[in-house]
Amino acid sequence: MKAGLAGISALFCALSLQAATLRITGGVVDYQVFQRGADNRADIAVSGSSDANGKTVEARLVRKQVLVLGFDWMPLGQVAGGRFSGQLKGVPAGGPYRIELRVAGTDASAAVDNVLVGDLWVLAGQSNMQGVGDLVDTTMPHELVHNFDMADHWLVAEEPLHTLAGATDRVHWPLNAQKQPERYEGERLAKYVAERKKGAGLGLPFAVEMVRATGVPVGLLACAHGGTSMDQWSPALKDKGGDSLYGSMLRRFRLAGGKVKGVLWYQGESDASPKAAPEFQAKFERFVAAVREDFGQPEIPFYYVQIGRHVNNQNVAEWNAVQEMQRKAEQTIPNSGLVPAIDVSLDDGIHVGTQDLKMLGKRLANLALGRTKRGPRPIAATFSNGVVRVAFAEVNGKLTSEGRISGFSIHVGSGEPLPLIFKARVDPQDPSAVLLSIGGKLPEGAVLHYGYGKDPYCNLRDEAGMGTPVFGPMAIQ
Repeated sequence: MKAGLAGISALFCALSLQAATLRITGGVVDYQVFQRGADNRADIAVSGSSDANGKTVEARLVRKQVLVLGFDWMPLGQVAGGRFSGQLKGVPAGGPYRIELRVAGTDASAAVDNVLVGDLWVLAGQSNMQGVGDLVDTTMPHELVHNFDMADHWLVAEEPLHTLAGATDRVHWPLNAQKQPERYEGERLAKYVAERKKGAGLGLPFAVEMVRATGVPVGLLACAHGGTSMDQWSPALKDKGGDSLYGSMLRRFRLAGGKVKGVLWYQGESDASPKAAPEFQAKFERFVAAVREDFGQPEIPFYYVQIGRHVNNQNVAEWNAVQEMQRKAEQTIPNSGLVPAIDVSLDDGIHVGTQDLKMLGKRLANLALGRTKRGPRPIAATFSNGVVRVAFAEVNGKLTSEGRISGFSIHVGSGEPLPLIFKARVDPQDPSAVLLSIGGKLPEGAVLHYGYGKDPYCNLRDEAGMGTPVFGPMAIQ
């Protein structure tokens, strides 16, 4: 009789165990990246549903099928009203992790996979950040680099990072025949993605370089949109949410956890016009200040690319003016840094080529890691005995060039360049300076430019591969 009762009891328990359910519905999803704190750890919130009211949900952390030390089964939260929530505290930087959950005393279980703890970076700006490089010989994916794509999905990052046509937010959708925003879905979206020939950017090369240097995972938040101006990125439009670029970026920042390591920015081409250029620097500075305030991170690093070449002869003065404002903004915006793009190759008339996007990504990583100086920054131009000496700060090692140094020009005021420079060489006595030999008399009021025009050939770098930014007019003393 006792044996019979025991058997019935065991069967009853088994049926009870089979009836229990457990689902993860919030806090964490597969492939998500969490921003680490100053202690190199992150707290990961988990919430969900279960019919095991009154019972305890437990959690543990596994990496590559091995239990993470100190993260064996531990209480997460109690089921009440069919819901539970809790935090897995102090998860160390690294991964990919598998977070396993179970309801104590039942066989109910659930899990999320490929979770990372590391650093999150926002990618924002216009087309050269969105990425329009040829999809040939692109940077390969890395298991420790994930992308929060424009459809709000966490995935292993691979080119292209940005797919505007499938974005959640309407501001990114292409216009249909009726000039109305329309999102691509289903087979239409799949066909569009499969047939793309362009889309490589600098975000993935940057992230992979960061992981190679530190071993710390990276999450990217793809927010860029080609052809957009500072006015379209205005913080004043944030209340429009997904109908504005700033609102979309802010929404996605919050959805990704509300904390990031920094912002990467590449924009300015659309503001190189007679109307917009004079206001560019002020708008850019206000934008950076607003991002830091709205992100709640007043010291967040903000690294950006100076606009480079455009095979076009319109609005030349305004193009150079925006470049000069970007150079000066580095000095007025705390915790910011600029990398030049004037010395890179293009894959069309204005978009940086795939291979040199890799170089720009590495330059940005150098800034973020602090492993090099910023690269050549002009400090003075002086004239003596037929030679203009251009002194630079922040040079890594010495100045270099492939072939003869190119990119400098002398002007009177803001006029066209004068044919004066017949030789340019690194100063043999000071490898952080360039000597420009000129023929004839230096005109009164002469000024120096580097990278004048919209499509100059510039090739001055330092031994760390950091480029020289476009600058000028600089007075020649």
